[in-house]
Amino acid sequence: MERPQFKPLRRAYGFDEVSIVPGDVTINPEQADTSLSIGGHTLKIPVMAAALDALVSPETAGLMSDLGGIGVLNLEGLQSRYERPAEVLQEIALSQQSGVTALLQRVYTAPIKETFVGDRVRDIKGRNALCAVSMTPAMTKRLAPVAVEAGADIVVVQSTVTTARHLSKSLRGLVISELVQQVGVPVMVGNAVSFSTALELMETGVDGLFVGVGPGAICTTREVIGVGVPQVTATLDCAAAREEYFRRTGKYVPIITDGGIRTGGDLCKAFASGADGVMLGSQLVKAQEAPGQGYSWGMASPHADLPRGTRIKVGTTRSMKEILFGPATVSDGTENYIGALKTCMGYCGASTIKELQHCEVVIAPSIRTEGKYLQMTQSLN
Repeated sequence: MERPQFKPLRRAYGFDEVSIVPGDVTINPEQADTSLSIGGHTLKIPVMAAALDALVSPETAGLMSDLGGIGVLNLEGLQSRYERPAEVLQEIALSQQSGVTALLQRVYTAPIKETFVGDRVRDIKGRNALCAVSMTPAMTKRLAPVAVEAGADIVVVQSTVTTARHLSKSLRGLVISELVQQVGVPVMVGNAVSFSTALELMETGVDGLFVGVGPGAICTTREVIGVGVPQVTATLDCAAAREEYFRRTGKYVPIITDGGIRTGGDLCKAFASGADGVMLGSQLVKAQEAPGQGYSWGMASPHADLPRGTRIKVGTTRSMKEILFGPATVSDGTENYIGALKTCMGYCGASTIKELQHCEVVIAPSIRTEGKYLQMTQSLN
């Protein structure tokens, strides 16, 4: 007799558990096209800087735009709460670890001021930069119109988990389809991890979808509430939804893998799993220009009752340009992410991101168990 099963349990995979199979043809990496299109905007590199106060300020948003990517400004962060946010960022950087959660909870109780929202957006636009702004669903009705009126090019609606259907006792929550019609600029939403949720969100008319619940370096969602899906599986499932939606409608909705990427290899595996772009956070907080001064923390870290994140020390290494484009000074894959991507595309014979998405990926032993013993042990000394 077959043993009864309460519910099926499938295997899910993260970046360390898969590997990309090289192609039958190789190309010169310099011929690889790494562009990403969102709505009517095209980025030269498929990288979005995460909406972290430790990473994106008007200055770094301008820098990311100059480098070919885009920085996403957190409209519920310190930039919209304080006239001089640099002073608060300095206080966070100098705080002892034992008291930093309480400090984060305190500084984020300052009210959001719409005047500051408009000022920060105009500052970014004054740098001839593409401006993307992020907010949670609860604050979108209030903040999105202010940001768009000030010149924001892309509206990002993000929460730990985003769905097209939300049950609530409130009179009327955010209706994403209505937002898409009202703001007049591309709308991106997230985060999602499943085929069905991704498909429903795309059906609301959004222009981009963020993928990832639980894998980020500063995220403790899986530890605190047990929710999340490893990124390779999450990206594959949401990419399948993108293809199904494109088949039905002819509209292509790019998906952005957000979280869990540490090395250039992880970044390449995200694209081989179906991503159109990636969102990088802690990797770019290491940049000399980042306002976090070597520290990173997430949007859920200062939650008044249940913080789901913590401040982590990532250190300060190189300039943002060097982290993205090299030359790399370390061999661990944490510098020259775009060089790694183009080299991977060359090995796989992929001239575009779309072609890399269709390269073969295999389940593989952890790199730590496959001939890298000396590398791993010596790196600890």
